[in-house]
Amino acid sequence: MEQIFSSLIPIFSLIVMGYLFKKISFPSNDFWPMADKLTYYILMPALLIFTLSKAKLDSNSVDLVLVSIFAIFLTMFFLIIFNKISPTLNNSFTSVVQGGIRFNTYVFLALSSSLFGEKGLIFSAIIITFAIPILNIFCITIFAIYSENSKISFSYILKSIFKNPLIISCIIGAMINISTIQIPVSIENLLKILSGAALPLGLISIGYNLVIKEINSGKKDIILSSFAKFLLLPFFIYFIGKMFELEEVMISILVLFAIMPTAPTSFILARQLNGNLSLMTSIITVQTILAVPILIFYIKYLI
Repeated sequence: MEQIFSSLIPIFSLIVMGYLFKKISFPSNDFWPMADKLTYYILMPALLIFTLSKAKLDSNSVDLVLVSIFAIFLTMFFLIIFNKISPTLNNSFTSVVQGGIRFNTYVFLALSSSLFGEKGLIFSAIIITFAIPILNIFCITIFAIYSENSKISFSYILKSIFKNPLIISCIIGAMINISTIQIPVSIENLLKILSGAALPLGLISIGYNLVIKEINSGKKDIILSSFAKFLLLPFFIYFIGKMFELEEVMISILVLFAIMPTAPTSFILARQLNGNLSLMTSIITVQTILAVPILIFYIKYLI
């Protein structure tokens, strides 16, 4: 139990710190949107390039990716079937799906590193290399099916994938890994320094962007999305991981991946493609708050 709290408390303390910074407008309300951009476009890509360029890739890595993608697909399929039986508004359903299958990259990488060390960081980086583009395709496809939005096309999907700095950095890191290219020591040290700032700043920004006062509607949709995120996806990922006979540490990291609260960037996609913004904000906030006791339970009994 002591290890659990020593891993969780620093991470969620940074999130709480971010929320308190918002309440006192520190250092200013204009600072954190700019900090988000710095983290998203510079610091996180540096972390992913640095980690993936040094990762040891093997057949287990392929299984790791297949298990995560298959479990995500099954969870999304369940939500579609459930929506046929008990339908909600189309723009609300797009938020339910995003809440059910997307994950918070910053919290995942921070917890993987804290709980499993360098191996955890490498395995989690491998998962997100493939999970991020696949999730983009799944979520945009759901918007295409459930909303009448002329913006959505095959070219839009491709642009959303290849303009994503996290995806680009994952590709660069993987290409360096499988090639004979040697990163100059000075650049490697630069990436390492930038990497150190990525997760703390990202976690503080999560807290700053929480909007607790908007949790006032769509309770059924919030419950369904959180059920899919915290129960259904980890259930699928655990048993599929067992079927693939993965190492215990891999299954543990996959379960950790599954129970991450949904990504704050879900709001951006909902805004771009006319989703239910109020519901999406509520799902992000509720799941981030619920993640604390749920993570304690999962880490104690299943990891």
